[in-house]
Amino acid sequence: MQLWSITGNSQKLDGGAMFGNAPRALWARWAPPDAQNRIDLACRALLATPVNGKTVLFETGIGAFFEPKLRERYGVVESDHVLLDSLAQAGFSHEDIDVVVLSHLHFDHAGGLLAPWAEGQSPRLLFPNATFVVGAQHWARAKVPHPRDRASFIPGLPDLLEASGRLEIVEGEHSQALGEAVRFTFSDGHTPGLMLAEIVGPVEVADGATQGGVAFCADLIPGRFWVHVPITMGYDRNAELLIDEKRAFLEDALAREVRLFFTHDTDCALATVTRDEKGRFGTADEVAVLVAQPLAA
Repeated sequence: MQLWSITGNSQKLDGGAMFGNAPRALWARWAPPDAQNRIDLACRALLATPVNGKTVLFETGIGAFFEPKLRERYGVVESDHVLLDSLAQAGFSHEDIDVVVLSHLHFDHAGGLLAPWAEGQSPRLLFPNATFVVGAQHWARAKVPHPRDRASFIPGLPDLLEASGRLEIVEGEHSQALGEAVRFTFSDGHTPGLMLAEIVGPVEVADGATQGGVAFCADLIPGRFWVHVPITMGYDRNAELLIDEKRAFLEDALAREVRLFFTHDTDCALATVTRDEKGRFGTADEVAVLVAQPLAA
């Protein structure tokens, strides 16, 4: 199996919102803000093949579906669909993707499913040959959003996914599309039913567990700076729950040598988990870009 980090459209969001109750004096050292207090964010996808015999894309980033006024409001930098260009650079097109795994359906993770905005045209799904894999609890949230995060969802996207006839709703650890090659766990701190995908590692250990896999951290851990357990986002629905979930997730990743893949970190795609003598989590062996990297490397 080989892995690619696939760059999508980048975004600028308010640094205070991205770092929750952390003081600006702290987070500004990690992510220097611009004059509007916005920080740079990546929207990075993970491409893996073969996974259960399939070519799989984990998330699609924010894409280019916003009309110009909304693109500016939400800080989307590029007007072109960068994900499609990045796939082409890796030797793939969106037609080559067999499965798209979606941790959740907020627009900065699922917007890349849609064709670029064009005057007078209705939203249109890309990835015509892909099965779309979504967690059941979050699917229910996306169908009937809460007022707190309604603006984070793309109107009409659930209808398009259902109409495709290629939607798979997942409730347990595995999906029909990917079998036991990908293991799913779920988190509720950021949004109900956030689905965390782990490409199962090649090394089997006791009681059926494996080592050496790669976990797509989604918005449980958007990047390296959020590995520090107390750091959460203002966008998280329940910061205390997320902290507890993140601690358990990192302890498990450290014990099983599972590497972390970050979607929003501008400079790091993949890293290993560390823990110092005081018990603070961190990262090491940081990799900025993956190009046909073997899973076991």
